[in-house]
Amino acid sequence: MPFSLVTKGVPVELNGQVKDYLRGTASSLRGSDRRLFMARTVRLLGAGGQRLAERELGWGRVTVRKGASELDSGIRCVDAFSRRGRQRAEERLPGLLADIRALIDGQSQADPTFRSQRLYTRLSAAEVRRQLILQKGHDDTSLPSQETIRRKMHALGYSLRKVAKCRPKKSCPRPTPSSTG
Repeated sequence: MPFSLVTKGVPVELNGQVKDYLRGTASSLRGSDRRLFMARTVRLLGAGGQRLAERELGWGRVTVRKGASELDSGIRCVDAFSRRGRQRAEERLPGLLADIRALIDGQSQADPTFRSQRLYTRLSAAEVRRQLILQKGHDDTSLPSQETIRRKMHALGYSLRKVAKCRPKKSCPRPTPSSTG
C-alpha cells in the first residue's frame, strides 16, 4: 500500500524509489545531520509519521525523537564516538608497559647479526604475565591476557625466540661400517 508524503501541499507517493532515496540519504549522513534529516522527513509524513518511518524506512523511533527534539530546541547533541569502546590495557593500567619493560630488559639480548634493532627475550608472554603478578604486584583479574601481553611486548620491540642450543659442528662425515658396501 503506497503512502504519501506531502511537500508544499503536493502529495508525493512513498513508493520504492522514494523509500530508497530517503534511506540512501539518511545513510550518507552522520550524527546530528542524519537525525535532523530524519526528523524533517517524519514531520513531512504528518501524523503517525514516526511509526510509518519505522515500518517503511527502518528508522528507529528513538533516533527520530532525538532529532525532533534537536530540531525543536535548536541545540545539537554532540556524539562522543571517540569515548566509546574498550580502553587499551595501558590506559587502564598506566604502569603496565614500564613494568613489562623492566621485567624483560634483564632477560633480553640484541640481534646477534646486528641487522635489526630488535631485542630477543627468552621469557614467554605467559611467564611475563606470571612475573607481573609475583614481582610487580598486579592483580590476576585486572591484567590482560597472554595474547595481549605478547602484543605489547612486540610493540615495545621485543621478539620471542627460543634459545638456540649449542650443537657441535661435524668437521667431516666419517664413513661407518654399515655405509660401505
